Amino acid sequence: MKKMNTSPISGMLELLPNEQAVFNKYKREVEEVFHRHGFLAIETPTIEREEILFAKAGGETEKQIYKVIKTEETTESADQALRFDHTVPLARYVTEHESDLSFPFRVTQTGKNYRGERAQKGRFREFYQLDIDVVGRNELAIEYDIDVILTLVEALGKMGLEKVLVRVSNRKILGGFIEEMNLQEVSNEIFSIIDHAEKVPAEKTREKLVALEIGEEKIERLLDFIEISGDKNRVEEKLRAFMFENQKFNEGVDELSRVLGLLETQLSSEKVIADMKIVRGLDYYTGTVFETILPEYDKIGSICSGGRYENLTELYSDQKFPGVGGSIGLTRLFSVLRDLQLVEPEAKKPVDFAIIPVDEEAREASFQFAEKLRKTGNSVDLVLSDKKFVDKLKYAAKVAKFGIVLGENELKSGKIMKKDFSTGEETELSVI
Repeated sequence: MKKMNTSPISGMLELLPNEQAVFNKYKREVEEVFHRHGFLAIETPTIEREEILFAKAGGETEKQIYKVIKTEETTESADQALRFDHTVPLARYVTEHESDLSFPFRVTQTGKNYRGERAQKGRFREFYQLDIDVVGRNELAIEYDIDVILTLVEALGKMGLEKVLVRVSNRKILGGFIEEMNLQEVSNEIFSIIDHAEKVPAEKTREKLVALEIGEEKIERLLDFIEISGDKNRVEEKLRAFMFENQKFNEGVDELSRVLGLLETQLSSEKVIADMKIVRGLDYYTGTVFETILPEYDKIGSICSGGRYENLTELYSDQKFPGVGGSIGLTRLFSVLRDLQLVEPEAKKPVDFAIIPVDEEAREASFQFAEKLRKTGNSVDLVLSDKKFVDKLKYAAKVAKFGIVLGENELKSGKIMKKDFSTGEETELSVI
């Protein structure tokens, strides 16, 4: 009987070794794609000053930030907290190191972030995010939006997720739409309501808009607006039909048209659409925004998302650094794929060889033999317990792909046999 509760804290993912091996494989493959696309890897501290994080958190995210309680006095007087994403720490990083960086700065970060979200299936408080960003100095071409999206789609493909749908929009469009209807005073509330529209019944969305007391006509126009979706030509035609003179709105439509036009030349028509429901909740997004789903499993929501921010460093620096980025939430995605039984079955036995020495002499020799196998790129488990031979063999079969028994005969003859535990076949191994 357990003396205390040893289960992980709610919202923390804890994997068995064979699951962890697959998780690590996905992470490694995504990182390799990022590297091939020219993104430079950095790491920012997990703990940041609260003033850095709170400057850009806002809304619900600010309520979810984990504060760090120090157990003794330190020379660092500022309050501290755990980062909730990679983008805000990146803004600090760019501000701090701008003189040593080359722009556009193509950067990738992979690591754990923390949010005190309400515990529920598929939502985690500690989670891995695999990010890429392109940061410019003063300006950044719109084509980088396409570059980021295509890189992320390729990375998802390396995980075996070929049937994805990228849903793209531009926050300037909704922002201009709101200005056209003179609803700037409740702009933040409208963005939040639309961001959550797919997560609640349609009537709930209407109720929230009604609570803003903006009038039935404007509510109907908003509800009609967010239903606009489809390919570039269809969506652009519907948006242009509003005949708005609002500069922000028209800039957003122009940018969306440019992004979609290039994406549609690179991806199949089943993989990209425009969708006015996509606004993204974080306040720092200013232009292109996107979310990626698995159409066959659309109820699980976005598996990859991001967007453009015109000046994320504005609160930290007078220098303007526009950027665009995207992120794969690997912890949540892996959890979903596992629940759907879509996790690749390979790597059930992440160890290549288990060596079983049968006596003291063989035990000493097994260390040298294991080292030779490791130098050729193999992972090796030495079974050094004092259990019965049959029990050691059972253990080896559970953890390794191949088993090697070392005894007096093997050491004298130099003839080492390896057993494939999946087939039972034995073949000679020429390593010693």
